Amino acid sequence: MTIRERIEQEEQKTLSPYATLSINSKGRDVEEDECDIRPVFQRDRDRILHSESFRRLKDKTQVFLLPEGDHYRTRLTHTLEVSQNARTVAKALRLNEDLVEAIALGHDLGHTPFGHAGERALNRVCPLGFKHNEQSVRVVEVLEKNGRGLNLTAEVRDGILNHQTAGMPYTLEGKVVRICDKIAYIHHDMDDAIRAGVLRESDVPKHLSDTLGNTTTKRLDCFIHDIITNSLDRDDICMSDEIGQAMKELREFMFENVYQNPKAKGEEGKSERLVENLYLYYLDHFESLPQPLLAMMEERGESRERIVCDYVSSMSDKFANHTFADLYLPDSWKEL
Repeated sequence: MTIRERIEQEEQKTLSPYATLSINSKGRDVEEDECDIRPVFQRDRDRILHSESFRRLKDKTQVFLLPEGDHYRTRLTHTLEVSQNARTVAKALRLNEDLVEAIALGHDLGHTPFGHAGERALNRVCPLGFKHNEQSVRVVEVLEKNGRGLNLTAEVRDGILNHQTAGMPYTLEGKVVRICDKIAYIHHDMDDAIRAGVLRESDVPKHLSDTLGNTTTKRLDCFIHDIITNSLDRDDICMSDEIGQAMKELREFMFENVYQNPKAKGEEGKSERLVENLYLYYLDHFESLPQPLLAMMEERGESRERIVCDYVSSMSDKFANHTFADLYLPDSWKEL
């Protein structure tokens, strides 16, 4: 018996009857030989963790554009916090922790530079539209490994695609990531906003502090405990009506006071114009795109618009800024 088979047997003995077992996966688009050590979802997690798109998340905006402080979140640290929250819930509910971690680590791989500002810009300027959750699936199915993709299981791709409010994953593990994504960004974006002086703890409405706690740590603890308590031994992931409503109101508070606050978001208009200009430039200078993307267009019959979106959305904040400067800003004259 291989190590993988022993792990799969342990899953059957110890996980909840509502958990997704590795042996019951719907599989991959391209069939592969099984690993003798790792079950399928563990392999998916490892592939995501070692991917180029995952590494680029360290230089992509979460909320504050190009922050100068060392402790503000990036898209990478957001991803890690989602993963940790989701693993805590999954372990308590006896769900498949490998599947939860794979979905969490992959859920934002397709995010643009400059966060949602970049996403809005591409969605506006590209006639095909742009959504980061769909792009995250495209990254793992097509773009990674020069067009070969990561060949992930159906369950991981479903969780990545449906991690936003409008979606609903078909596994409980995907539902855990979906709710933990919201909890993570509410928690850490408020923490960053307080650090930046955009918010004070006393700004939080009193009835929300009374219900959820009067610090970011207490609120996170409240959310996690409430999910576990209300989802234990159930074929669903849910919160109590009281805490769920309070979280909804806190999220609305964050939109009003942080996500739409000119002090925090004053530079986003510049970022959107930068992303739009990069898109339009490469649409007109298609031949200057990296060769693997050009080859992919030939092999797959992809449109120019989609390939340009692939390239621009993959950029980190710094790379987008440097590329824009190289294309549009004059450089100092140098002697020949």
